[in-house]
Amino acid sequence: MDDTQRQRSEWSWWYLLFLVQFIAVLWPPFYNTAEPYWIGIPFFYWYQLLWVLIGAVLTAVIYLATEK
Repeated sequence: MDDTQRQRSEWSWWYLLFLVQFIAVLWPPFYNTAEPYWIGIPFFYWYQLLWVLIGAVLTAVIYLATEK
């Protein structure tokens, strides 16, 4: 096995950040409410949309941190 394959197969602690977004979005008791409203949008919807942006940022951070 050469160095390139060995580096790509290593596991990193940075990948645990994926669990944060996974749990935050897939556990409805965290956001199963209508209030507070934000510009007329119930919390249930804007919370999930906010996690789309947070997820993109976390994915970029993980990618940059684990890129070799």
